[in-house]
Amino acid sequence: MKSKSKNKTKKPTPSLIRFDWAMKRLLRQKANHTVLEGFLSVLLHEEVKIISIKESESNQANALDKFNRVDILVENTHGELIIIEMQNSEEIDYFLRMLYGVSKAIAEHIFSGEPYSRIRKVFHVNIVYFKLGQGKDYVYHGTNEFRGLHCHDVLELTDDQKEFFAVENRKNVREVKDLFPEYYILCVEDFNNVAKDSLDEWIYYFKNDKIPDDFTAPGLDEARERLQYNKLSEEEKRDYDHHLKQKIYEKGSINTAIRKGEAKGRTEGRTEGRAEGIAEGRAEGLVEGKAIGLEEGLAAGEEERARLKAEKEAAQAEKEAAQAELKQKQTDTVINCYHAGVPVETISNITGLSVEEVKKILEKQHGT
Repeated sequence: MKSKSKNKTKKPTPSLIRFDWAMKRLLRQKANHTVLEGFLSVLLHEEVKIISIKESESNQANALDKFNRVDILVENTHGELIIIEMQNSEEIDYFLRMLYGVSKAIAEHIFSGEPYSRIRKVFHVNIVYFKLGQGKDYVYHGTNEFRGLHCHDVLELTDDQKEFFAVENRKNVREVKDLFPEYYILCVEDFNNVAKDSLDEWIYYFKNDKIPDDFTAPGLDEARERLQYNKLSEEEKRDYDHHLKQKIYEKGSINTAIRKGEAKGRTEGRTEGRAEGIAEGRAEGLVEGKAIGLEEGLAAGEEERARLKAEKEAAQAEKEAAQAELKQKQTDTVINCYHAGVPVETISNITGLSVEEVKKILEKQHGT
């Protein structure tokens, strides 16, 4: 009897479509709301039921939507508005666009003359595929809170205000921050692919376009079932394939622009570097040249001073030698003339010496 094989062939995981394209084409359909409801319930930590999907800025298909983003505007059973936005390409002012999107949703969903109590609560969910800001986490939540500058307390609602909002069917309003918009940012590229909770399982799908069999987060079973590529119509498959090609083209365009920018930066850097190097070299050469010139000038000046001093001393010695020789000749002449009987006055005339000088020579010679 043959034993049954223990190694059963594992059924391949079906190929799933990207969530951004699903938001454009599939998730707006009421039959597929359970997918979005599951994701929003996980994110907001409460059961979310969608009653309608309203017009948003990018609801209309646009073939020229390059480096595109996708947004969808949902109204839940509490009358709250939830903007879900997926952004693929980097925008340096994206934070301000988040603010604009929320402000626009608030303004467009209140009629002129209505009381402020009709202003909708707005959640803005941002699923981004680029580095947004500087932080260590991959999921961020932002709310409005008023804190005292002196006592550092948080401003709370009064009992009358809580009762007022309850009457206005704003039962979710328990704190001041519940009246204001809330922001969620999911930085998909920063996720490390290790799913530790239900939200991580959703982010894993956003990053990898697939859902492992052991993932059990609300909405993922529906996503597995409804977002399979092989369940698309032929027209939807063509549109989805074009969508993927467009993504590849966009990524290539961005990478090309980055490479060109880097190449241009390197060229300009080398040019500026050479110019700065030449200028710096000239400056250093000038300083060094001045130092060397000063040193050489001082040395040359010292040599010149030594030469002039030697010449002066030599001239002085020569002068003294000449004076000594002249004096010796005069002395010899005085002595010779005196021995020859020449009178002192005549000797004075011959030698140019005074009579007193002649007598001193004679006295020194004869000791008289």
